[in-house]
Amino acid sequence: MRAATALRAAAVAAILPLPAFAATKGQANTSAIVMFLVFIVGTMFITWWAAKRTKTTSDFYTAGGGITGFQNGLAIAGDYLSAASFLGIAGMVYVSGFDGMIYAIGFLFGWPVVMFLIAERLRNLGRYNFADVTSYRLSETPLRVLAASASLLVIALYLIAQMVGAGKLIVLLFGIRYELAVSIVGVLMIMYVAFGGMTATTWVQIIKAVLMLIGATLMAFLVLKAFSFNPDAMLAEAVRIHPNGLGIMAPGSQVSANPLNALSLGLALAFGTAGLPHILMRFFTVPNAKEARRSVIYASSFIGYFYLLTFIIGFGGIALLYQHPEYFNANPDGSIDIINGLVGGTNMVAVHLANAVGGSLLLGFLAAVTFATIVAVVAGLTLAGAAAISHDLYANVFARGRATEKQQMKISRISTVTLGVIAILLGIVFENQNVAFMVGLAFAIAASANFPVLVLSIAWRGCTTMGATIGGFIGLVVATAWVTLSKTVWVDVFNFAEPIVPFPNPGILSIPLAFIAIWLFSVLDRSPRADRERAAFDALRVRSETGIGASSASDH
Repeated sequence: MRAATALRAAAVAAILPLPAFAATKGQANTSAIVMFLVFIVGTMFITWWAAKRTKTTSDFYTAGGGITGFQNGLAIAGDYLSAASFLGIAGMVYVSGFDGMIYAIGFLFGWPVVMFLIAERLRNLGRYNFADVTSYRLSETPLRVLAASASLLVIALYLIAQMVGAGKLIVLLFGIRYELAVSIVGVLMIMYVAFGGMTATTWVQIIKAVLMLIGATLMAFLVLKAFSFNPDAMLAEAVRIHPNGLGIMAPGSQVSANPLNALSLGLALAFGTAGLPHILMRFFTVPNAKEARRSVIYASSFIGYFYLLTFIIGFGGIALLYQHPEYFNANPDGSIDIINGLVGGTNMVAVHLANAVGGSLLLGFLAAVTFATIVAVVAGLTLAGAAAISHDLYANVFARGRATEKQQMKISRISTVTLGVIAILLGIVFENQNVAFMVGLAFAIAASANFPVLVLSIAWRGCTTMGATIGGFIGLVVATAWVTLSKTVWVDVFNFAEPIVPFPNPGILSIPLAFIAIWLFSVLDRSPRADRERAAFDALRVRSETGIGASSASDH
């Protein structure tokens, strides 16, 4: 039971930014602060450089389509990999061994879905974001309202968790008030996006990805070095020390405790990736569909490699941290509980391990990388939100395509500032709230609302505006309502005695329901508009597979 409780805590950490980092208060050091400041100065210089190149909406949203596949793959990895995943998954492996990799497998499985189903078609059909694709042959107004509604909800949920984590980290580093710390993050994010647009955001994400890959590689190297680069020796020592013994080498309670919830979580993680607006937006930054496909291959490689490192770090934590009793709260009899006694909880495994194998310098580097991670993710989210407001709602719904380039740029920057202020306020309001459900809900909404509409609009001739709109909103509402009525919110947040639904992850219900609703209402739609939309599928198919007529990269 105690191990299961610790596993649930680590699972929470896997989707949260860094709420427990403050538990290591007193470990922050000069090297962390220096690295933090170097990152800020460097990224501000990039923003200044990018601002001179950001003149049009294409520059602002997609960096003019001039990013290479390799650069974009790194940027996607930077946008997708969070320090939370790093710390949380390492903690889950520490608690339960192989069973702790279920989140990593779910996150990674989403990329083949992206590559084989949508990456090339997305680039060929769209210009700025995925709403361009869904409205290619379907009616613009309802589809863009749906896309903007789902996107802004996903972005808001993500932003809250990231802002809380970033604020906690700066409090740890500098000892300032939390409200000021969150404001600093918000201002930095506004500057990156409002002035540098996608170019600045891309390079911030690339720098962050490189730093995180270097940091995790160094940690894994030092862990293996402690065992003479013999993984078998590391695993044998972990089995010897861990309370579950050989059980950590086999699947466990993550799946067996509630198979339906595990399946539901897996569906959300796998298909949610293909519906996240800030990830999908990255495929419009490359010049053509070939580079979009290369982006996914590079991103999958970097992400897969990174999760392999977390596996080594998790097992290395079991084998090595036991040798450092100063990282544990001792029991009254002087014994050590390696699962429940770790200072700061099991999501602190990577932090303690960095200190154990690399000293204060590696610990400081990890803290700086963590901040870089959160800022990169926040910038990507804000840019996707600005696109939803300016491009989808203002330019194509309210102005109905009559907005000038100058007007769109103005609204984009106003949207960025507005989203930044909202993010700061939400970060302050949710400082002490349990926000674990927010990122999980973001994946569920993306998988239930965005993914079915996106896939069926480009792959099925029979999809109509009525079907896509009703099905998308059903997926969005069901996913949101299910999580709200689950233990995660109904009990943990609203303090009711019992949840109304049996498990917290809605994907197993909301995703099929969205697909069925899109099919049903499309089949029932016999309107003249529906006939025109079905007839337009041939033109969509030609462009999606050949790229004829697709937007090209801008010259700078």
